[in-house]
Amino acid sequence: MRLHKPRRFGYNLLTHSLVAILAVIVGIRIGTNVTFRQLFGLTTSALESRQLERIVNKDAPIAQENVDFSLFWETWNRLERDYYDVSKLDANKMVYGAIQGMTNAVEDPYTLFLPPETKKRLDEDLQGEFSGVGIQLGYMDGQLAVIAPLKDHPAESAGVRPGEYILGIKDQTQNIDVETIGMTAEEAVNLIRGKDGTTVTLTLAQKGEDPRDISLTRETIEIPSLEWEFIDGPNGKVAHLILSRFGDKTLTEWEEAVTAIRQDPSVKGILLDMRSNPGGYLEAGIDIASEFVDGGLIVSQQGRVATQNYPATRKGRLQDYPVVILVNKGSASASEIVAGALRDRRGALLVGEQTFGKGTVQDAQKIGDGAGLNITIARWLLPSGSSIQDTGLPVDIEAVDNLETTEVDEVIERSLQEF
Repeated sequence: MRLHKPRRFGYNLLTHSLVAILAVIVGIRIGTNVTFRQLFGLTTSALESRQLERIVNKDAPIAQENVDFSLFWETWNRLERDYYDVSKLDANKMVYGAIQGMTNAVEDPYTLFLPPETKKRLDEDLQGEFSGVGIQLGYMDGQLAVIAPLKDHPAESAGVRPGEYILGIKDQTQNIDVETIGMTAEEAVNLIRGKDGTTVTLTLAQKGEDPRDISLTRETIEIPSLEWEFIDGPNGKVAHLILSRFGDKTLTEWEEAVTAIRQDPSVKGILLDMRSNPGGYLEAGIDIASEFVDGGLIVSQQGRVATQNYPATRKGRLQDYPVVILVNKGSASASEIVAGALRDRRGALLVGEQTFGKGTVQDAQKIGDGAGLNITIARWLLPSGSSIQDTGLPVDIEAVDNLETTEVDEVIERSLQEF
């Protein structure tokens, strides 16, 4: 049987109470500059856990009274006195730059400071419509990399591949030509984003390959979080759920799919496709995982002192259906939590490629006058007690979609054999 390839969208949503990869879809929101979504909150239980840790760890490792800030002010004064281009001496930018340097010093790409304008742009990016090139950014081996290109958008159409390192960024209209070594995802997005119709050139390379330049023309992109269809497998009808992120509208879209599945007695199983899904709302991930189990633990958050358990939140309306989960190297964070929970709790088969390995928790806080601060405060543990950080989830059956066979998805074909 030959299957048409479905439209699969990789997308990024790093917001309130989010378990998410710092994988970003590069672009700007229509009419306003918006780049990628960030965390800006915790669930109540997670917040209580963090507060408890602060009480227990009241003797912080950094005592402010022991820090000498004279070097900071001496540098500030000398720039103010001697720097030749006074127009570049923006006090706010200098303060923000100093804070960004402080967060960079902990050497964690997921702990970062967001200036007010950046935070505002990220907050405005919640509707899923923006102008960009359609790339999810993350880190591999500490280097900025492509987590996944979006289906049918500029990066994917130009041949950008998951797992490619991004070595350089060029934009002639903005006089940009820089290398990305040591660059944060936020900095990269600010360089790559732009208006519809403009061009940015990325220098890309896979391990063991020579670098190559690819020019991408930015365009308007709008993405759903869930698509679904019924497909015929060798043993009957299968519901194919294509879950690209855990976002604002995911649960509403999910209800429609579950209703259709339960109303059709001929459905024999569920193919949960989370390839190139970089994460989303923690609550949405827990809700969806809960649909496949009869109560019990979904995931735990292990902090410096306390551990918070997150149990199933729904009645398990799909627990009687066989389920196979599709993942790849672009599947990260919340999608890894769902896949890992169903593997541990139900023995669900994972088909595709080993996942990305984003297993830390960011507490995204609002600070100052509209700024944001994301701090890695914990790691996620699956029901088995294992961590996905850096290692990801291995698959039970390895399968790769052959990009040359445009009308067939070999991963789906292989998965249908398991029903």
